[in-house]
Amino acid sequence: MTTETLLRARDLAIRFGGVAAVQGVSLSLSDGELRCIIGPNGAGKSTLFNLLAGSLKPDHGTIEFGGRSIVGLAVHEFARVGIARKFQVPSLFTSLTVRENLSVASRVREGAMNREARIERTLVDLELEDCVNVLAGELPHGQKQWLEIGMALMSRPRLLLLDEPTAGMGPEETQKTARLLLGLASSLTIVVIEHDMYFVRALASPTLVLHQGQIIAEGNFADIERNDLVRDVYLGRQ
Repeated sequence: MTTETLLRARDLAIRFGGVAAVQGVSLSLSDGELRCIIGPNGAGKSTLFNLLAGSLKPDHGTIEFGGRSIVGLAVHEFARVGIARKFQVPSLFTSLTVRENLSVASRVREGAMNREARIERTLVDLELEDCVNVLAGELPHGQKQWLEIGMALMSRPRLLLLDEPTAGMGPEETQKTARLLLGLASSLTIVVIEHDMYFVRALASPTLVLHQGQIIAEGNFADIERNDLVRDVYLGRQ
């Protein structure tokens, strides 16, 4: 069984002043793939996400999504072709309920019946159905993170970019987030930036390691954990 390549980035590079934030990064993502990106602070992880989400335009390199070049498109056009991004800090409508937040995030052109069906499905997928009428501002931290993932899902993306989705979570919330993402990955492609190695280990997914804007290792997480260079980078000896 062959899997369709959803996104292909080749030789991405971008500089800020004299600093190469990303240099020579290439990757491909398949439909239904869950991929992790790890690396120390300043490795270029968020910059790479900004390139993949259209917030930045590369100085060099190409990005194809669904076989189409998307470099140079406006940010809203990246969203329109099917790329959604969740930032590290939740950005919710705190005075609206969980359901209302999901409704606001839905596509305007989607019919009312389809929108309600999608809201119900998202509530179930993220196990938020018991707090549907709770104000977003009153949710505990973990549920705020899950709600924002739900809001990203309401745009019906083919690729979901998650920037540190377990930031500020305890062990139980982190474990639950891993389980939720593994369930979602059957229906869309997900890329996760994360520092919590317990969480990355729980996902047990292909992992890419960035350091100083370059890929220094990639493969299954068990092999990444045993990689001496990766361990040195995280321990600050490189």
